[in-house]
Amino acid sequence: MKVGIVGLGLIGASLGLDLRRLGYEVVGVARRQDTCTQAVAAGVVDRGSTGFEALKPVDCVFVCTPIAAIAPTVAAIAPYLSAHTVVTDVGSVKQAVVQAASQHWPWFVGGHPMAGKTEAGLAAAEPGLFAGRAYVITPIDQTPEDAVAQVAAIAADLKAEVYHCSPEAHDRAVAWISHLPVMISSSLIQACLSEPDQAVATLAQQFASSGFRDTSRVGGGNPELGLMMARYNRAEVLRSLHHYRQQLDRLTTLVTDEDWGSLSHWLQCTQQARPHFVVPEVAPDVSPQVAPPEAKS
Repeated sequence: MKVGIVGLGLIGASLGLDLRRLGYEVVGVARRQDTCTQAVAAGVVDRGSTGFEALKPVDCVFVCTPIAAIAPTVAAIAPYLSAHTVVTDVGSVKQAVVQAASQHWPWFVGGHPMAGKTEAGLAAAEPGLFAGRAYVITPIDQTPEDAVAQVAAIAADLKAEVYHCSPEAHDRAVAWISHLPVMISSSLIQACLSEPDQAVATLAQQFASSGFRDTSRVGGGNPELGLMMARYNRAEVLRSLHHYRQQLDRLTTLVTDEDWGSLSHWLQCTQQARPHFVVPEVAPDVSPQVAPPEAKS
């Protein structure tokens, strides 16, 4: 199968590495020729181009651009595609993207691989990035079943855990576990920056260790991504922020009232609930499958 990837940043390049390892022929499209050259040299794509005409022979296109550019990109590549070429995306917001992109291409399938890193760009590409991670596919009523099946098959080849849901359900769920954490994490960093005593602020920076590193990681990520989450999933981000503020107010009251028994119960509940969201990570086996040698007679 021939696959096209538009946008050779972290996600697009990581896709290319894995798909080529799996035997797919990968055509990459980027804005700059030097990016294409680097992608070929790094084994990310078989061929690179700055023009959409390179997508004519492909069977499936992954649009790996920033959220705001997904639908315009689908519109731009549409004239170059075969009638039943499947187009999918990797954006972390689905309702707005699927609604707009499906108007430009009937064989569009909303997709969201729940994988990433703090680092960005082609140089950050990582083989096996999607293995063991959720890969959410968000068809709507008019999405062709064959197109959904093709994206699901590719995601399964990547050893991802494939889920199907509506774009609306995706955006509401992801607001809780992805978009809200970015907002909270950035607020934590901003709160630390508000310390008026510079000596204390410097000590805090020097003392920061694993706890701060873990809770601040996503807030220190790509600013454009956080902005796009808030802009294109605004209603659900606001909803989750309001609920979070209610919990902060409740927590503040417990500490103010020195209600240590209730605070202890609170912390016990969160300790018990966390494993339902985060399971211990086990490094996936993404090594090539090699058949055992035949026994000698």
